[in-house]
Amino acid sequence: MDVIYARGEATAAEIAETITDAPSYSAVRALLRILEEKGALTHREDGPRYVFMPTVPHEKASRSALKGVLQTFFEGSLANAVAALVDTKDGNLSAEELKRLETIIQQARKS
Repeated sequence: MDVIYARGEATAAEIAETITDAPSYSAVRALLRILEEKGALTHREDGPRYVFMPTVPHEKASRSALKGVLQTFFEGSLANAVAALVDTKDGNLSAEELKRLETIIQQARKS
C-alpha cells in the first residue's frame, strides 16, 4: 500500500521492484488480490498488466489503521498510545515535536 500511495498507482512488478526484500512476484500478486477483495484497491487493465490504485485516500486509510492499532494494543485509548510513544527511553522528541504536541493538546482542550 505504501508503494501505491506514493506512486498513485502501481503494477505488481513495480511494487515487487520497489520493496526491499520483497516476497515473490506471485506473493505480491496474491496480496494485491486480497487487498482488492477487501476493498482497499481497485485496478484497471493496461494491456496484459493490472494497474492497482487505492480506493480510499491515504489520510482516511491511515486514520482507520490507527483506530485499529488503538483498539488492539491500547484499549482504544489515544492517551495510552501517546504515552507509550513519548515515555520510551528511545522516544527522544525534538523541541519542535514537543511544541507541536503541546499545541495539539491546547487545541483539544478548547474544543
